[in-house]
Amino acid sequence: MSNIFDYKTLVSTKDRENIKSHKGKVLWLTGLSGSGKSTIANSLEMILNKKNLHTFLLDGDNVRKGLCKDLGFSIDDRKENIRRIAEVSKLFSEAGVIVITAFISPIENDRVIAKQIIGEKYNEIYCDCSIEECINRDTKGLYKKAISGQIKEFTGISSNYDIPTNPDIIVDTEKTDVEYCIEKILNNIDFT
Repeated sequence: MSNIFDYKTLVSTKDRENIKSHKGKVLWLTGLSGSGKSTIANSLEMILNKKNLHTFLLDGDNVRKGLCKDLGFSIDDRKENIRRIAEVSKLFSEAGVIVITAFISPIENDRVIAKQIIGEKYNEIYCDCSIEECINRDTKGLYKKAISGQIKEFTGISSNYDIPTNPDIIVDTEKTDVEYCIEKILNNIDFT
């Protein structure tokens, strides 16, 4: 790594944001499987797109099929998965894009590292939902498999989820609807 240097481009992040008329941001949605991260992320992206804001959605499934397809679900692989997502999110946000991520990202320290990588453009949004409700919403059947022992190291069942200690926004996805959650996000993030 001693022969790798910072490369400064002639076009700055500010130049890129000026073309788009909005700032690049990273909206990092975290929460248990079934907490509503992907639902909120998809709806939020559609709303921002209709407002002519340039967005890109990174979700656990689309990232695991490409960028992170070589990773498993061990603690080290999960850590590397989050690091890669943070690095890609940083690049997109420097291009003036609003990146919306929807990842369980269960380990507090991994989210801290993601924030360090991304910097001031990082906005952590905790999708708060009880494990009981997440199990009730289990559309993929993953909790059922985890409870029966078919899936090892499943967050919320056999692996811990560190509740964020200081998220930028908390949305209660159990007691409020998607529209309310999105409104709360939009009211608390400045895209200009």
